[in-house]
Order: sequence, then structure tokens, then C-alpha cells
Amino acid sequence: MASSTGVSEELGEIEGQISDIFRALSNGFQKLEKIKDSNRQSRQLEELTGKMKECKRLIKEFDREVKDLEYKNDADTTKMLNEKKQSMIKELNSYVALKKQYASNIENKRVDLFEGPGEGFAEENGLLASNMSNQQLMDQGNRMMDETDQVIERSKKVVHETVNVGTETAAALKAQTEQMSRIVNELDSIHFSIKKATQLVKELGRQVATDRCIMGLLFLIVVGVITIIIVKIVNPHNKDIRDIPGLAPPAPSRRLLAYPY
Repeated sequence: MASSTGVSEELGEIEGQISDIFRALSNGFQKLEKIKDSNRQSRQLEELTGKMKECKRLIKEFDREVKDLEYKNDADTTKMLNEKKQSMIKELNSYVALKKQYASNIENKRVDLFEGPGEGFAEENGLLASNMSNQQLMDQGNRMMDETDQVIERSKKVVHETVNVGTETAAALKAQTEQMSRIVNELDSIHFSIKKATQLVKELGRQVATDRCIMGLLFLIVVGVITIIIVKIVNPHNKDIRDIPGLAPPAPSRRLLAYPY
């Protein structure tokens, strides 16, 4: 759409921006027809919905500018601008209806977020547009664009909630991972302590066995010495048993001589 003679430069600039958006919407829906993946279709619809929202804002700005310049323009120029505004609203409504049609065909929960309470209303509006007044067309277009804004806000809210849930889940997983790491470290420490204790018990066992052997050997030596002493005392003339150093042989018994009287 090109700006007309007698129209302010601001109106012409707004009209040019709206025309660019309509071309982008047309190309976007043509591209959407070639996409088979439902997730990519959903992302494409989100992008097109954003463009429609921007187009709605520009149409409102165009309408305010027309009303501000109404006292300067003649009746024909004002009528031409209002007709152009109505044409913009009709074209935007057609894209909104087309978006709803694509959204209803996508079997994906994220696409359901774009469905509003007024589904099918845009198509009916397109069929009855020729029988409506200018004000009715404007009101209907504004309602359709308001519904689109509400759908976008709901989508943003769901995305925000999803991000929050993902963040909380990641934090919980991180805490559990750190707890598992601490448990593993504690188990390693316990295993090391048990290993050291086992080695210490084995060493103590070997020492006790060695001490028992030594005590047994000493006991045998003491018993042998005592046995030799006893045998030497009982049988001092036994030549098979050597004298024990420091132990003197028993003194020989003396006989008393009997003298005759």
C-alpha cells in the first residue's frame, strides 16, 4: 500500500510498515504450508502471531493519526483513509482466521495455547464483512486482535511456568547429585577404615600367635629344668643326668659308729 496525496508522512510511514507486515504474513503462511513437523509449525505460528500483534498496534496508531488529522483533511480524504483502515482490518482478520485454521490442524498441545474462545468468529466475520458497517468492522477487528493478545499472554505465562519448573527440577537434581557425591565419599572413607582395621587385626593376630609360641617354649624350658632338678635330687648318682651348674649334689649321709662299752 502506498501513501496517498494529502496524507501526512507519518501516516504514510505507518501504512508502509503495515504493508511490510502483510507481505511477511503472506510469505510466512506460504512457508507454513511446506512445513510438515508440528513443532516447527508451532514455532512458525508463534512468529506470525507476533507479527499480527504488531500489525494491530500499527492499525490503532493509524486510526489515532487519522482522527487527529480529520479537522485538516476534507471529507473525501477522510473517507479514503477510513476505507483504507477498514481494508487493513479485514486483511488482518483474514490472517487471524487463517492462523486459527492452521492451529486447529496441528495435533500438539503447545498449538492448543493459540486457540481462543472465539474460534471460528473470524471466518464468520470475513463472510459477513460486506454487510457490516464501518464501526462494526472496526469493533469486530479490535475484538479479534484482543483475543490474539490474550492468547499470546497465556502462551507467555505457560512458557514462564515451564521455565520455572525446569529451573526447580534442575536445582533439585543438582542437590541430589551433590548428596550422592557426599555419600560416595563417606562410603569410600568407611571402606578405607575397614580395610585398615582388618590389617591391624591381622597384625595383632600374628603378634599374639608369636607371643603364644614364645610363652609355650619358655614353659617347656621351665618344666624341663624343674624335672631335671627333681630327678637329680631323687637320684643323685644317676650319671645320665649332668649336674646343673650352681646346684651342689646332696651331701652323703653319715653313719654313726657304735663303740662297744
